[in-house]
Amino acid sequence: MTPFALCMLTCLAGGLLSVGAAAIVATRFGPRLLARLISYAVGALLGAAFLEILPHALEASGDAGQTSTLVLGGVLLFFLLERLVLWLAPHAAHGDAGEGQGDDGHRRSGMLVMLGDSFHNFVDGLVIAAAFAESPPLGLITAAAIIAHEIPQELGDFVVLLHAGYSRRRALAFNLLSSLAMAAGALLAHLALPSLSGAVPVLLALACASMLYVAGAGLMPGLHRRTRLSATLEQSALITAGILSIGGAHYLVEHAGLL
Repeated sequence: MTPFALCMLTCLAGGLLSVGAAAIVATRFGPRLLARLISYAVGALLGAAFLEILPHALEASGDAGQTSTLVLGGVLLFFLLERLVLWLAPHAAHGDAGEGQGDDGHRRSGMLVMLGDSFHNFVDGLVIAAAFAESPPLGLITAAAIIAHEIPQELGDFVVLLHAGYSRRRALAFNLLSSLAMAAGALLAHLALPSLSGAVPVLLALACASMLYVAGAGLMPGLHRRTRLSATLEQSALITAGILSIGGAHYLVEHAGLL
């Protein structure tokens, strides 16, 4: 098997594995608990943004000021994209779904999460392809590290989509579609890797901006609807668990010498 074929097979299998593992975990919970797990999704998004995507974006660009500007611009971009949705469908600005901002608001958040995750998966494909171009063993090690990091993030994305009102089947389909971006990134990298090096920091910064915008503007405000101390403690614990799941996966992979 050629290195390119092995790279594509690894990306496809890795995407299916991470999405499948997240779906299995998410589908074991009942609807009431899934609504509470939106707090976990906030933590997973914040953890992925600050512990994974942003450090890689800074490393790839080598310019903290430029990366910060791209992230800031990305937040504004996603704000404008959401406003565009509101202008095209004014009724989406109204509604109340309990702990959240209404069904349409959560649907917008869910799709923005998928957009950001697709950016991230696309860049992961670029990274894996670059590692395979160096040597197949390095490519396999890099892919294993990326897949280990993807599982908790995919769980957060899956929960966001379920909370947004999508059925389990549609949420799984969207997550699988997003995971294909990894193979697309690997294919594009194989065809034009030298000319894509400058695009990697931009894509990473936009992925980071998407995660931050959805967590901060789309999901966190809805958590404040539950004002009891017990709810606050529960939400804080779940947000912390989401962050720790990302950080824990990173630590385990580093400790195993995969990074």
